[in-house]
Amino acid sequence: MSRRPIWVPWSMTGPALALFGVMLFVPLALSVMLSFNAFDADKGPIAGTFTFAHYLHVVQDPYYYEIFWRTLRVSAFVTLICILIGAPEAYILSRMRKPWRSIFLLIILAPLLISVVVRAFGWSMLLGPEGLINAVFKAVGIGSVKLLYNETAVVIALVHVMLPFMVIPVWTSLQKLDPWVENAALSLSASHFTTLRRVVLPQVMPGILSGSLIVFGLAASSFAIPGLLGGRRVKMVATLIYDEYLNELNWPLGAAIALILLAANLVIMLGWNRMIEGRYKKTLG
Repeated sequence: MSRRPIWVPWSMTGPALALFGVMLFVPLALSVMLSFNAFDADKGPIAGTFTFAHYLHVVQDPYYYEIFWRTLRVSAFVTLICILIGAPEAYILSRMRKPWRSIFLLIILAPLLISVVVRAFGWSMLLGPEGLINAVFKAVGIGSVKLLYNETAVVIALVHVMLPFMVIPVWTSLQKLDPWVENAALSLSASHFTTLRRVVLPQVMPGILSGSLIVFGLAASSFAIPGLLGGRRVKMVATLIYDEYLNELNWPLGAAIALILLAANLVIMLGWNRMIEGRYKKTLG
């Protein structure tokens, strides 16, 4: 049997790789070039120049440290809540029988069919001073609680948006788990908690890792929800980039902030991936 020439798979994947390169690397390269251009308030970006001033400005100004710290803190908190809610939800979903499994899977995925902006406006109506949640608080005697235009509103809405991205990877990992392994542990007098901790959890760690990376990355770069529910008081990096591009018209500084956010995301996500994978291999070994 003759071997397939090496150029055949490359010729088949070449168009997709070229499209991927054009759509991803070309805008990224242009952003890198733009971030090193000087900026003049009267003339705008000055093409052909080279300067580190924008990066130094971000690194030396405590104002940017506060926004970056808020963004990373909110993203980490959203990721943690999604793990605590999404992993048990995926476990329960995997133990359901048809047709309830399909029905609840559709319910979990249904929010993805609605625009993020629409969901943000929906949460603004629920969390507002005259919204349903404050109406319930007033009815039980708690009184009005400020839930809008703060980090609480941003976290609540982001958890609602990001939860399906945690449930699906964990549920996919659970589909590979042989239920007889769990039953064998129970038959050997292991408690349900011990079975979940020592049998189920190590098997679903790849799903939790994948989901946490997706949730953290999307939450850190989210724009619509922080912009609509955080307002001008709770500014995150994505809204800061928007202000620099469209309000201040300082495109080089906006590009520099975007690239710093990308670098911070990559460092955190790669570090988290390495730590979890190391513990996962150690547990299995």
